[in-house]
Amino acid sequence: MTRERGGNPLTLFDALPPNVIELAREADRAVASGNPDYLPAVLCQVGLPRSPTPGRTFERVSGGVSLQVEAGSIFDGKAFVPQPIPYGIRPRLALVHIATEAIRTNSPTVDVGASVNAFLTELGLDNGGKAYRQMRAQMTALAACSLRLGRVETRTIAGQSRDFAVTLDAKPFRQFEAWIDNSGDQPSLWPTAIELTPEFFAAIRETAVPLKPAALAQLSHSALALDIYTWLAHRLWRVRKGGSRISWAALQEQFGTEYRDRKPFKLQFRKRLREALTAYPEARIEEVEGGIMLRASPPPIPRTKAVVRKLPKPLK
Repeated sequence: MTRERGGNPLTLFDALPPNVIELAREADRAVASGNPDYLPAVLCQVGLPRSPTPGRTFERVSGGVSLQVEAGSIFDGKAFVPQPIPYGIRPRLALVHIATEAIRTNSPTVDVGASVNAFLTELGLDNGGKAYRQMRAQMTALAACSLRLGRVETRTIAGQSRDFAVTLDAKPFRQFEAWIDNSGDQPSLWPTAIELTPEFFAAIRETAVPLKPAALAQLSHSALALDIYTWLAHRLWRVRKGGSRISWAALQEQFGTEYRDRKPFKLQFRKRLREALTAYPEARIEEVEGGIMLRASPPPIPRTKAVVRKLPKPLK
């Protein structure tokens, strides 16, 4: 599929394949009845690392979309302190919580103080001690990191089709505020508020995928199981008649860059897929020779007509 593009700037939506962009921008896109959680569509397609990553950068590829995560630094009140690359289940849950709060309040500024405790409790996780310290550390790493998305875009120029390599800055946070705790040997930061970039806030409002809170709680033990669930929630309702076959090579590229060999990846993917399917029983998946077959399935949360609210005009 080709697209005409003039001089308009690219957005986070352009990191998605064209057919996904069109579906995500439909006026009657998926929204949930009740109180769902949300995650932007592009983060359902390419995810953060699932285990500690050596070095300062990490890359993941899914189809025509590539994600690069680069570790950054956070100011602790005295100096900028290097942070690791965010990894594992905590930053994923943090992104879900932040996206959900942004939609609930219709605001790019999210209170992450008391709301994080409530969110952890909702998931059945300990909201104090080790669990909160881990969430705090991963949220700080997430605030510090830079995200870049890359894709090949086909454009028609003067009647000729040409491919362009596009790099997009996808940093989610514009501002990160934290209370400085000087009670210990070294100052520590307690996140209080996050302001999203305009681009990330727009991506949340226009492409957010509704997710079942109960499913997140059920899968909060495994980053891979959660990645598979959010991918299926984003993907399955768009599968056309006849299904969509995904090869093991493509699945490993998307979900298993941490594995050198195919066999251990397949064993782990099958295990976590079964767990994801228990949280999403409507999903129609079958293993076929060389990969898996996705069949058109209802989304985990029923679709209804969307009511898209305009942002309030700033006060003069």
